[in-house]
Amino acid sequence: MLNVLTVPAFQDNYLWLIHDGKHAAVVDPGDAAPILAALEEHRLSLAAILLTHHHADHVGGVPELLRNFKVPVFGPRQEAIPQITHPLGEGETVTLAEPALRLSVLDVPGHTRGHIAYFAAEQGWLFCGDTLFAGGCGRLFEGTPEQMLASLAKLAALPDKTQIYCAHEYTLANLRFANEVEPENVAIKARTQQEQAKRDRGQPTVPSTIGLEKSTNPFLRYRESGIADRLVAAGHLSDREPIAVFAALRQWKNSYR
Repeated sequence: MLNVLTVPAFQDNYLWLIHDGKHAAVVDPGDAAPILAALEEHRLSLAAILLTHHHADHVGGVPELLRNFKVPVFGPRQEAIPQITHPLGEGETVTLAEPALRLSVLDVPGHTRGHIAYFAAEQGWLFCGDTLFAGGCGRLFEGTPEQMLASLAKLAALPDKTQIYCAHEYTLANLRFANEVEPENVAIKARTQQEQAKRDRGQPTVPSTIGLEKSTNPFLRYRESGIADRLVAAGHLSDREPIAVFAALRQWKNSYR
């Protein structure tokens, strides 16, 4: 039976260890030290490294991990990550024997040009790096609003029960913005209270679910007329076309405090 172990890193990153009690695959190891510590604590042997994109807080620990474990490195074909041994893109599959895991690969550009995500259909797990966050989405460092919109639509089409293992603890900040965008959305208010309670107990707010994001995440709800009305009222939007609404949302979030 597989489980996902949460490994905090830096100020707000989450690194993920998918394991069977003996063998583990790590997702986006930006720092090797906490992964090595978790492997030792839980008596796990590293079997594979899975990367979603090239940013340092997602790949920085790979060289040290490879000095300790000679394992395959899976990652996006469209990004220059020198340690990748198995380049991947849309429609391809990662199949591991130990831990016994099968992952479908999705191209989800926007945050970076070659960003990918991994979906474990049997378990209902999505490892999406910095594309979709709990309550938000990634900044458009390299891609376009059109690309990110298509990527988020691809993820939103997954089953509602799909658990979203994103890479950062940004949830409360994202929900503050969501409340600003949709002040009448009672689901956002209820979620904010629930997530704040988790943080007060020192618990992560991740994973989320696709269904929860559809009801509370403005970047999946950009077609709601109230969101366009709010953007117009706040002076962030003049064109109500869906792509313009999404782009205005992302631009507003970039400067929101």
